[in-house]
Amino acid sequence: MYHSVGARADAREDDPYDITVTPRRLERQLRWLRARGLLGVGMAQLLRARAAGGGTHLVGLTFDDGYADFTEEALPLLRRYDCTATVFALPGRLGGSNAWDPRGPRRPLLDEDGIRRALTWGMEIGSHGLLHTDLTTADDATLRRETTESRALLRALTGREVAGFCYPYGTVDQRAADAVRAAGYRYACAIDPGPLTGRYALPRVHIGERDTSVRLHLKRALHRWRRRPPGDGPGAGFLPEDRPPVLGPPRPSRDENTSAETRPGPDAEAR
Repeated sequence: MYHSVGARADAREDDPYDITVTPRRLERQLRWLRARGLLGVGMAQLLRARAAGGGTHLVGLTFDDGYADFTEEALPLLRRYDCTATVFALPGRLGGSNAWDPRGPRRPLLDEDGIRRALTWGMEIGSHGLLHTDLTTADDATLRRETTESRALLRALTGREVAGFCYPYGTVDQRAADAVRAAGYRYACAIDPGPLTGRYALPRVHIGERDTSVRLHLKRALHRWRRRPPGDGPGAGFLPEDRPPVLGPPRPSRDENTSAETRPGPDAEAR
């Protein structure tokens, strides 16, 4: 689970929620995956592969909120390492900013051209709702708008079906999960949904600037113990014939990862 990719001049002032990864750190993280025979892909591709009984070498990469820096900073690195990802965008705020963050500095969000550019380069576009509203506190009308209308707007913009939803703030309850299912999505991402874990509340691991190779090793090892296995199977609803191709090796990079910070820091799993 990623969010923004860019500079961090002062983490306390410029990144109070610890959601920003520098391009240099993202590149090292992608190189770490590829060096271990792992390939970053969008969530729909990962779930199709799992439904077909494969996908053990695939890792789902997600970028929440749809920040404009995705196409500027993340997209070139993903292409360099032959990876794809799912961008969970906010169609009610296209070209706007993260006005929902009271403490964080304003960051521009992708506009329509940015969404189309990401789609052109093989990224999956999913919905993060209309306006980044906590669905667990929304009334019925708002819940329908955030799920159904956001999907319709993204489908009109991209010309493709929108398979995935991501719960704002990672918060989900049964009512929200039922609304997402009723809206026609085929899966939804949360953070640590506990007993609701399943195809409509998939758990994810937060990846931040402090996640060097040592921390990535630990998070990978601990993930299976810290997350309850989905009860309905994460690939349910995806057809075996949609099994994704295996892409080639990463392109050479001039900057080799020769150092790693081993001092552990807080393991923030949610915003």
